[in-house]
Amino acid sequence: MSIWKTKPLSVLLNEASESEKGLKRTLSSRSLVALGVGAIIGAGLFSLTGIAAAEHAGPAVTLSFILAAVGCAFAGLCYAEFASMIPVAGSAYTYSYATMGEFMAWIIGWDLVLEYALGAATVGVSWSRYLLELLNKYGIHLNPKFICSPWETLTLGDGTVIQGGYINLPAILIVSALSLLLIRGTKESASINNILVVVKVIVVIMFIVLGWDYIDPANYSPYIPENIGVKGQFGWSGIAAGAGTVFFAFIGFDAVSTAAQEAKNPQKGMPIGILGSLVICTILYVLFAHVMTGLVPYYEFAGDAKPAATAFAVTGYTFLQTGLIVAILAGYTSVMLVMLMGQSRVFYTMSKDGLLPAFFSDIHSKFRTPWKTNLFFMVFVSLFAGFVPVSDLGHMVSIGTLLAFVLVCIGVLVMRKKMPDAPRSFKTPFVPYVPIAGVLVCSYLMYSLPYESWIRLIIWMALGVALYFVYGKKNSKLNNPDK
Repeated sequence: MSIWKTKPLSVLLNEASESEKGLKRTLSSRSLVALGVGAIIGAGLFSLTGIAAAEHAGPAVTLSFILAAVGCAFAGLCYAEFASMIPVAGSAYTYSYATMGEFMAWIIGWDLVLEYALGAATVGVSWSRYLLELLNKYGIHLNPKFICSPWETLTLGDGTVIQGGYINLPAILIVSALSLLLIRGTKESASINNILVVVKVIVVIMFIVLGWDYIDPANYSPYIPENIGVKGQFGWSGIAAGAGTVFFAFIGFDAVSTAAQEAKNPQKGMPIGILGSLVICTILYVLFAHVMTGLVPYYEFAGDAKPAATAFAVTGYTFLQTGLIVAILAGYTSVMLVMLMGQSRVFYTMSKDGLLPAFFSDIHSKFRTPWKTNLFFMVFVSLFAGFVPVSDLGHMVSIGTLLAFVLVCIGVLVMRKKMPDAPRSFKTPFVPYVPIAGVLVCSYLMYSLPYESWIRLIIWMALGVALYFVYGKKNSKLNNPDK
């Protein structure tokens, strides 16, 4: 048995053609773009933008978004080629299985838990912050012990400071509700997501247009604050560290690729969904960050998980403040929906390959969804959302996402060498330069992240390697065809 054995492209394409036995093909190209926008515009914009500005880049957080988008564009072009070639659920995991072998596929599948599951947890924490802000406006005050984790200090809109609680219960409740919705079906979930995306984009545009007149140019001076002598804290290294932090904001476009097996026309729809959502959101991100840091001095966003509400409060449109928060809550909801869906599809595919227990690939007889996987991650994500601070979660998600992008870029190079004549309805342009640039930019952003993020990544991956050799290698259907 070889841990480097690759899964033949013919087998993957055969799996894609058997969709009537498994996942249902219900998603159009427009739904795929909405799926990507739904995942992209969320915590990275409404929450992590403030953290990146206050701790790393200052007003130059706009440059951080551009740098992150460049890395995403290179990786997105590589994702689009793979998604059009291999229209199977599983995203980067599936692509790695076809190019770099089973062990690397396992590594990337395990890494995607950091991206999708912890991504959903990160958004869940920020969702709860905006919910508290909304409830406070109506004089509703929840028990402080049940609205934040034990290791977190929370400052409410009225100035109340909470020094750690027991559990973040609102975050757990929203994760649970969305997990149950996903069990009901992909089409139903996508329909709700489409509505939430429209609301969210309207709010982002409204924030940019209405906030523009209230920008104070003094808040942009200095545009790139001088480095304080520590790598990643302002200066050019701070812009890179900020890009690494907000990279979390771009993970939606690769979540589109996890739905390949549920797309009506994946060869056409995958590239449109991936690249279309990336372009739309990058433009909105840069404009939004420019307005936000122009409304309020960047240092006032330190530790603020609701910076968009903080910034918009200085405008004369106080009557819209409640509407803004409601729309942000709707936007966060769509992000969690896509992240939870993406995670369940990755584990579904890994289970079908025998690398995880059959439990994860059980399809509901009525709804045709991997319902047991949805329930498993409802519990798993809830634990992180309920007990881990948002900044720690955000860094873990970013480094996991960047690692996935690096491997996908390498995968395109390998696939072009191994299977140059395989059908591709979309081809990454300027190979090998685009994939190599993707590897370099994403690796640099990983390097810019805090030391603690690397320690957590190493521990998590070591746990995954141990699990592979204890269970995955022995039960792999590719290496053990008789099982």
